[in-house]
Amino acid sequence: MVTPDTSATTDTPGSSGTAATAASAARELAAVRRLLDANLDRAREGLRVLEDWARFGLERADLVARTKDLRQRLGGLHREAYKRARHTATDPAAGMAHPAQHQRLRPEQVVAANAARVQEALRVLEEFGRPLDPQLAAEAAAIRYSLYDLELELLQAGGAASERRRRLQAAHLYLVTSPVPELERVVAAALAGGVRLVQYRAKEGSSGADGAPLTDDERLRQAHSLRQLCARHQALFLVNDRIDLALAVDADGVHLGQGDLPPAVARRLLGPDRLIGRSTHALEQLRQAQADGCDYAGVGPVQATPTKPGREPVGLAYVRQATAESAIPCFAIGGISVGSVPAVRQAGASRVAVVRAITEAPDPAAASRQLLAALGQEH
Repeated sequence: MVTPDTSATTDTPGSSGTAATAASAARELAAVRRLLDANLDRAREGLRVLEDWARFGLERADLVARTKDLRQRLGGLHREAYKRARHTATDPAAGMAHPAQHQRLRPEQVVAANAARVQEALRVLEEFGRPLDPQLAAEAAAIRYSLYDLELELLQAGGAASERRRRLQAAHLYLVTSPVPELERVVAAALAGGVRLVQYRAKEGSSGADGAPLTDDERLRQAHSLRQLCARHQALFLVNDRIDLALAVDADGVHLGQGDLPPAVARRLLGPDRLIGRSTHALEQLRQAQADGCDYAGVGPVQATPTKPGREPVGLAYVRQATAESAIPCFAIGGISVGSVPAVRQAGASRVAVVRAITEAPDPAAASRQLLAALGQEH
């Protein structure tokens, strides 16, 4: 053991021990910073692999948005001090590979391996980050739990889920129903006119054809009838708000307002295959909808509408913001008619949702065709 030369120092007894302790603490801090840097890199790289598969392999904008959100949250906590501690030349494991890496021949094997890689890195960030960077440790824990569900959805994406989302991407005219006389006839005509996305909306307090309040039994009958109509036209059928009703009639998904159940709860009940839409009235709500894994967003109301009494219109400014930023399909909604479609398109929107423009039209089929023509679309 080499003992320090103290002949030219005036340190007091024990100062050399203090210096040694300080040096040891500095080395330990540097090591932890290197460790955090390495695992932040590992987690972010693995998330990018998942993100690119969601984008190019699955063509799932909702999963892209969720994965990107996790990656950017980590990126925001990748501090400069950790990057400066990096020293690849002295890393004994740099470049080390494993034979298992050459056995990943299918995309799902790559997804599973990278999800595991991210989860392991996040666990390291939790454990070593607690004393040095509690914020990073807490965020790593939150992201790790989010990734469990995301991994499952990435692996299960396909089949019915993939087909539903493909049809959602192709839909540009969205009919939201209201309790009108001969509802089934109106929807059948709209489907004949080219509508391929229908939402059954019958809020509490709605009245039936006889003027009496709608019962759940009547709602079930109507929803089942509309579901069958949509199936015959290969159209998507969603239910507003009522997850129980959506499951009862095997709907393609649900639409949730800002005051309804959180999308995470809806997803647990519905499973990964069905669609979830969300009403949004501001950019922050749209960003949250994407982070929550929603498949599409309603954007509005563009104009004041009796469908949403008391709701202040957001105008076309929000439509412009939403369509420019959103990674998921956005449907402009709120008082939209054939005459207002050109202004909506000029704001950047290619999709609209309507209620009265079809349900109160003398000829719902003709109204649907006119709206689609104004949008320059077939569906």
